[in-house]
Amino acid sequence: MNPLSDTAGKVDSAFVFIAGISVALLALVTFFMIFFVIRYRAKKHPVPEEIEGNLLLEIVWTVVPTILVIAMFFVGYKGFLFMRKPPADAMAVKAVARMWSWIFIYENGKKSDVLKVPVNKSVRMIITSEDVLHSLFIPAFRVKEDAVPGMETTLWFTPNATGSYDLFCSEYCGTGHSTMITKVEVMPDRDFAAWYSLGGSAAEAAKGQTLLADKGCLGCHSIDGSKKVGPTLKGILGRKETVVTAGKERDIVVDEEYLRKSVMEPSADIVKGYPPVMLVIPVTKEELDAVVGALKEMK
Repeated sequence: MNPLSDTAGKVDSAFVFIAGISVALLALVTFFMIFFVIRYRAKKHPVPEEIEGNLLLEIVWTVVPTILVIAMFFVGYKGFLFMRKPPADAMAVKAVARMWSWIFIYENGKKSDVLKVPVNKSVRMIITSEDVLHSLFIPAFRVKEDAVPGMETTLWFTPNATGSYDLFCSEYCGTGHSTMITKVEVMPDRDFAAWYSLGGSAAEAAKGQTLLADKGCLGCHSIDGSKKVGPTLKGILGRKETVVTAGKERDIVVDEEYLRKSVMEPSADIVKGYPPVMLVIPVTKEELDAVVGALKEMK
């Protein structure tokens, strides 16, 4: 079976090599344990005798394990060097982590909350965080790297098969850590080129649906009715909610004014049953209008 990425191939090869040596040593040690138990059992040797050391044997069990450890280190280090040096022609994609979602920014300015890449094309991820420590992890490609506020880290991979693969945050980052999941979509060259050419314009970035992902709203709020860190956005306009305002509960009907206030002053009216963890999201008037417009359409 071919590995799903070049990096997965290197990691899997090193793992199989080290696991193979470990299993062989386990079998060898187990064999000699059983052999000595039978060979030197009390019935056969009722009177114990002193056995002097064996210089050759001691040299063998010192030199052979040393060689094996060096071999395992060499295989692992060779794979490490391969994974830390992306090809010169790798496509650069910036990954920005925040509580609790990802946004991926391409060289042409296009943004997406799903990492879309072409098959058989090397991709170099430039990773950072807007708030706390996160970690970008793509299990299928055997790659993982921390997202650190104020600095950029990198990883790379070359996907070898089309399909959809999980992308997780593997560093505990707060209440919504378990929901910080998205996908890597590996696409045929033609499909990716068509998708990529449609992005990057300021008009697209101003659309409400795009802004919900771009601003991290979908990290805490679902659009399908499911419960996450915050209340779902599905059917939010006109919905009856109990909110906590200045420590007191009150019933409201969600309208456009409430939506705007919730974006600009998220701690003013907290929906009952949800933690007050939403941060103030910097938006322009035009962006806020687009977001509210998108929320109105979520029936």
